[in-house]
Parts: sequence; structure tokens; C-alpha cells
Amino acid sequence: MAGGEVLTSEQMEALQAELAELEGPRRAAAIEAIATARGFGDLSENFEYHAAKNEQGLLEARITKLKARISGAKVVDHDTDDHVGPGSIVEIADEQGEVMEVTISSVGGGVSPDSPLGSALMGKGVGDVVAVAAPRGAWQATVRSIRRA
Repeated sequence: MAGGEVLTSEQMEALQAELAELEGPRRAAAIEAIATARGFGDLSENFEYHAAKNEQGLLEARITKLKARISGAKVVDHDTDDHVGPGSIVEIADEQGEVMEVTISSVGGGVSPDSPLGSALMGKGVGDVVAVAAPRGAWQATVRSIRRA
């Protein structure tokens, strides 16, 4: 997204809470695990040490990614059920009548507003039919309901 990721204030708070957890207790635990493993002796053959260092590297990469997401994010409060926006919970039905509920969210397993489905739904209202240009083929869905979490 050109202007950065669009998040609700709750989604931003979730990212900030995760970052605080990673930078505080999780980082301290990783440092402690490395120190403990270092005490096991020869570092060249010390599996625990290498595993702890690898875990620390993954932790630091996640911290870096979260900081970038938070610094580039735009917080919006979508306060209507008239149309789909960040944080909306949308019930849709596909061409075969199969119903699914999706949450428009870049956080916590939702459908990103930038994804094929998310971008097709953004700004739509109940009864609108959207064309979804998905990697596995285009399909259509009808918006059945919109609500906020």
C-alpha cells in the first residue's frame, strides 16, 4: 500500500503489545538461553548454543519487521456498518451460495485490505457483488452483511 498499512486502533495496539513482549520478556529469555548454552562448553559442537542463537536471530528479525509495520502504518477508525473498511467483519456468499465470514485486518489472521479479496470488498455495501481477481482464478461474491468487531 502506497501510504502504508491501514490499521484500526485496536490492530495497532495489538502490534505494539506484541512488540513490547518481544523486546522485553522474550528478548531477555533469548539472552538467558544463550548464556546458559554457552556454559555447556565447546561452542563449535554445542547444539543448544546454535539453536539459541538462531532463535535470537528470528526474534530480532520479527522485532525489526514489527517496528517497520508500526512506523509505516496509518491508523483509521472505521465507525460504520454502511460499507466495508478496516476492522469490518463481512459475510459474503460466493457464486455457489457458500457463505463465509471474513475480517478485514492485516493483523491476527484476517483478510488484508491489500489482498485480492480485501481490496475487492473495501468500500462496498450490503448487496454489492464484487469480482475477486485471485491467483487461482477470478470469482464473484455478494456482500450479505457488514458489522464491526
